[in-house]
Amino acid sequence: MTRQANTAELTCIGTELTTGATTDTNAGELARELTAIGVQVVRMTDLPDDLSLVSEAFATAIHRADVVISTGGLGPTPDDLTREAIAAAIGLQPMVDPELEQWLRSLFHRRGIEMPETNLKKAWLLPGATALHSAHGTAPGWWLRPGARRAPMRRRDRQKT
Repeated sequence: MTRQANTAELTCIGTELTTGATTDTNAGELARELTAIGVQVVRMTDLPDDLSLVSEAFATAIHRADVVISTGGLGPTPDDLTREAIAAAIGLQPMVDPELEQWLRSLFHRRGIEMPETNLKKAWLLPGATALHSAHGTAPGWWLRPGARRAPMRRRDRQKT
């Protein structure tokens, strides 16, 4: 059974947005596209590159809206924390996906350059997630099904730890 997405929340990540160094044009474009297909955007949030703030934003957004869309923070630099924040918000551990790693390494190989190992972060994938390849970059996004998160520990499981 497919669930209808009636509401969406947009979470745009990057200190450059919250300092005014860069204007967030992605959120407006996404909001227009979502509205055009009948999805009501209930909140748009710009956040700095801060793991706890971004993780908290995702954790609350998934309870407020049918769909949560994020932009930014997918690169290989230490301040790109979107993947870590999503993983923390839903309690899952990202791992390097062998197919994504091969795809990523082949991109660099075709360009005739060695892939910096910091780029391996772009090959992370959460259990149950689908990679969303970008035609404009090397950092795939993630599609997570509704309710994707680690199940809460049952009382019996807590006694074992």
